[in-house]
Amino acid sequence: MHYFQYGIGCFLSLLVTGTKGQDHKLFTKRHAFANYPYPTFFIECPEIGASGSSMDAAHTYDGGGYFPELKWPTTRADTQEYVLVCEDPDTSFAESAIHGLYYGISPVLVGLHVSDFIEADSIRGPYLLRGGFKYGANSGGGVYLAPRPARRKGAHRYFYELVALNQTIDQSKLSPMATFEEISREIEGKVIGWVSLVYGFLCQLSQPLFRFMST
Repeated sequence: MHYFQYGIGCFLSLLVTGTKGQDHKLFTKRHAFANYPYPTFFIECPEIGASGSSMDAAHTYDGGGYFPELKWPTTRADTQEYVLVCEDPDTSFAESAIHGLYYGISPVLVGLHVSDFIEADSIRGPYLLRGGFKYGANSGGGVYLAPRPARRKGAHRYFYELVALNQTIDQSKLSPMATFEEISREIEGKVIGWVSLVYGFLCQLSQPLFRFMST
């Protein structure tokens, strides 16, 4: 199932950009994923639908801006931590726009809800969320930058990439607000699997792309 889902994401890449040339920017294309070129488990978002669907208004910047609910099954027994990256590679810049960066996600979790992304009491430590994990720096500041492509710049894709690690990240080696490059460095040699969902901001389409593909 996850290979079909990955294929849908590739199809969306072609439909949105006309090329997969932007995909080299993705977090999961980095050296740390050399042994895992394809997704290894399943993830879903009941609120939006299958990977390849168009983003609904409630989850965009101009709508509610809610973080989409994510669900996944228990993965490998040696998983010690999850990292979650939300990014848009379809920018005109050399790097993706990072919409969300989260680490220290407990391996006992099998899903995340919007309430997990609310900042916890600062007494427990900075950059800690109610879900029990931390957030790092994104391209807009704050906990999460909801999808909002630049006006008249065409459609963009938004990737939600969940990565399983067999060792926890050494947080002593991170800045107080961890950066994307720091997380990328600290997962080297620890990746044991990953999965992603991709959604397009395609306002001109009234149907999710996976339905369009099946016609």
